[in-house]
Amino acid sequence: MKIKYIITIIIIASIASICYGFYIKEEQLEIAHKYIGSGTVGIFLIGMPLFLLKESKGKKVKDYMLTEENIRKMQGKNLEKTDNQ
Repeated sequence: MKIKYIITIIIIASIASICYGFYIKEEQLEIAHKYIGSGTVGIFLIGMPLFLLKESKGKKVKDYMLTEENIRKMQGKNLEKTDNQ
């Protein structure tokens, strides 16, 4: 099974858990909070890190950091060294 499908299943299950928690909130408040909390944990502590690992595989972090060199590239200027550098 591909990681893409596992991430999709985790996200859908988490959203369903949150929705079900809000649905039963009037009847069973403590159980509803557990469903809402577990859905939130599923999205942010399991689903999102897996997605970020999948999408960032093989990419260089340095290309996405905001350095002076990258700022100059975005502005379209050449990187010129001054005397005090």
